[in-house]
Amino acid sequence: MQDNDTKRLSRLTAILTQLQTKRLLTATALADKFAVSIRTIYRDIRALEQAGVPILTEEGKGYTLMEGYRVPPVMFTEAQANALIIAEQLVLKNKDTSFIKDYTEAVDKIKSVLNYSIKVKADLLSERTRFDQNINRERNSNNLSDLQFALTNYCLTKIEYANEQNQTSTRHIEPFALLSTENWLLIAYCRLRQEFRYFRLDRIKKLEVLPDKFEPHGMTLQEFFDKYH
Repeated sequence: MQDNDTKRLSRLTAILTQLQTKRLLTATALADKFAVSIRTIYRDIRALEQAGVPILTEEGKGYTLMEGYRVPPVMFTEAQANALIIAEQLVLKNKDTSFIKDYTEAVDKIKSVLNYSIKVKADLLSERTRFDQNINRERNSNNLSDLQFALTNYCLTKIEYANEQNQTSTRHIEPFALLSTENWLLIAYCRLRQEFRYFRLDRIKKLEVLPDKFEPHGMTLQEFFDKYH
C-alpha cells in the first residue's frame, strides 16, 4: 500500500469516528483538522457514501450521520487476536521508528475493543513472544495458532516430536513461550523430562491441545532467561 493510500485510509477512518462523536461537522473544520483541502474532504465524504455510510448533508451547516447509525464494533476471535500479536512483534523489528509508532498506536486502538478475556490473553502472548526475522521466509510450521491457544489458556498439550536423529517420542508439555529465529521455537515444561525444554515447531509431527489445565508458571519470559541461561 502506498503512503498516500495509507494516509487516506487513516483519514477516512478518523472522519467516520468524528461523525459518530459529533452532531455536525463542516467541510472547513474537517479540512483544517486534517490539513487538507476542502476539495479533498468532499472526495472523502463521497468515498464514505459509496462505501455505504449514510451521511446526510445539511445545506449551509455541514455533515451528519443518519440517526441511529453506528459502525459495528470490531470483533476478533482469539486466534485473530493472537495473529495480531505476532504481526506486532514483526513490526517492532522494523528500523523506521515512525512506522513502529503508527502501528503500535493502531494495535492499541484495536486492543481497546477486544473482549476483556481475549485482551488479557493477548497481553500474555505479547509478553511471552520474541521475534527475529526469518530471513528465508519459509513457512515451516502449521502448529503456531494451536500453541498460542494452549499457551494463553494453560492447556496441557500432547505432541509427537522428532529429534535430530528423526526418532519420534510422545511428550506431554506445558507451553510457556514462543521464540522465532530461523525456526519457530517453543519453550515448554516437558513432563517426560521434568524440566523446561526447547522444541522446534517444524519437528512437531502431531499436536493435540488437551482439555487438562496446568498451573501457570509464575515468571516472565525474562525471568526464565535469567534463571535458566
